[in-house]
Amino acid sequence: MYELTGKMTGLSLDFQTGEPILTLKINEKQSALNMFDELSTIEKLSFKIDKYREKRSLNANNYAWKLLTEIGNVLRMNKEDAYFLMLKRYGQSEMISVKAHIPITEYVKYCEEAGESTLNGTLFKHYKVYKGSSEFDTLEMSIFIDGIVDEAKALGIETQTPDEIARLKSLWGDNE
Repeated sequence: MYELTGKMTGLSLDFQTGEPILTLKINEKQSALNMFDELSTIEKLSFKIDKYREKRSLNANNYAWKLLTEIGNVLRMNKEDAYFLMLKRYGQSEMISVKAHIPITEYVKYCEEAGESTLNGTLFKHYKVYKGSSEFDTLEMSIFIDGIVDEAKALGIETQTPDEIARLKSLWGDNE
């Protein structure tokens, strides 16, 4: 799979077939050449084009896990439990409903039961499902880090200065 960045520069229609032809300007020249060499003879390809987003800094992720470990130590829980606690407080979630007999934890890592109901004689359980931080965009991760920092401070854990935290955030690019 190739992941490239660039810009759409044109859309035209094939005169004979009427099929659309999308033209792209690719930033990664060598990768684009390699991709073309590898895939140009394949009859049918799959594409996914999306708005570009800066990737989070690994340093910011490392800092979050450092604080989560320290929070876990103070609260006498492992860092995974501290992480889930912070996801519940500062992360993104959605509600889903599934038939009660389905073992949801085999499919979803971070969730908690939120109730149950019966519809047409079938029992459903409702779950609040949390998105893992690896799926966060820069704004969501910024909110998550701010929450972790606030929790750490409240527990008496030393954190980086506001300027240092702002520097970490600046490495992520523009908040969306």
